[in-house]
Amino acid sequence: MSFSSYSVSSHPLAVYGWDEGWEAEFAPYAAQGLLPGRVARVDRGLCDVITPVGTVRADTEFVVPRDPMKVVCTGDWVAVDPEDSDPLYVRTLLPRRTAFVRSTSSKRSEGQVLATNIDHVVICVSLAVELDLGRIERFLALAMSSSGGEAPLHTSALSWESGAQPVVVLTKADLVPDAVTLSHLVQDVETTAPGVPVLTVSATMRDGLDVLTAVVGGGTSVLLGQSGAGKSTLANALLGEDVMEVQAARDVDGKGRHTTTTRNLLALPSGGVLIDTPGLRGVGLWDAEAGVGQVFSEIEELAGRCRFQDCAHESEPGCAVLAAVDDGELPVRRLESYRKLMRENQWIVAKTDARLRAEIKRDWKRKGAEGRAAMEAKRGRTR
Repeated sequence: MSFSSYSVSSHPLAVYGWDEGWEAEFAPYAAQGLLPGRVARVDRGLCDVITPVGTVRADTEFVVPRDPMKVVCTGDWVAVDPEDSDPLYVRTLLPRRTAFVRSTSSKRSEGQVLATNIDHVVICVSLAVELDLGRIERFLALAMSSSGGEAPLHTSALSWESGAQPVVVLTKADLVPDAVTLSHLVQDVETTAPGVPVLTVSATMRDGLDVLTAVVGGGTSVLLGQSGAGKSTLANALLGEDVMEVQAARDVDGKGRHTTTTRNLLALPSGGVLIDTPGLRGVGLWDAEAGVGQVFSEIEELAGRCRFQDCAHESEPGCAVLAAVDDGELPVRRLESYRKLMRENQWIVAKTDARLRAEIKRDWKRKGAEGRAAMEAKRGRTR
């Protein structure tokens, strides 16, 4: 019986997300005798691919692109040589439905794909240390703006509305001294992440795991967070066994070392697929304007009431955003975080957009001239 004769539901790869859409995409390669597979791990040009005949080690030499956004990544669906080939090669990458992308730390304008074909972005935040609400907002902006692999980056194909569900998971809830404090922490995060589910979990005590298991039980989920956020412990709890290595966080600051060094794709016993990732020290935005707008939806709504359409919400008359700050309706911290992320995203996009760079330069000159004129006027009044 050939693998092409399986029904989609009984296909050996069904537990890893194989469906009618992937079967249709793969049909031309099935006719060439190639095997379908999903990339579970990538390491120095080689990758572990889960195929209908088991996991194989394959070389990615034939799909090394010039575009760093299209390198083989954990979560990709691929076509590989038959199992009796020696060596085995990944022959092609199937079109990605979604991709989670951040900017690299290099001076070049490049994006780094962290995971592909994902349905849930699980942002892990440790309650063992003080909450960094700004970092949560940054993760959410990325989660809501990641791009579809075959779509132009500016389409934000993995925006929240298009199917990728962000979830904030507050880990190590057993370390919070009382229920009242925990409730306040949850409320702070819910205010920071409007409309996003916020769950509390203690992997060691197994509290809250049933709710999270139900969330990630369908589709592919990626765990994101800093080192020490408890991602590997959480992955082990969801898997029901110690698959991922775990190290204790430092007592001084609650931070952990990079226990997970590669991205790994694993099937969950209760259904769904999990991608565990290394801890992220830097979370650079990558074309995240749409995501920032969604994370700060209340500011975007207020901006629609401003007197001027191009209001920068800094000192303009008739600014509804600044009025909301003055009235106590909008926290100053939220506005400052919004400005910071929008400026950073604009800078990232400008690195590849000459017209936007010119517009930013003109804006800087205009603001500089206005500032000098204001100073001159002030000096004239004080003479």
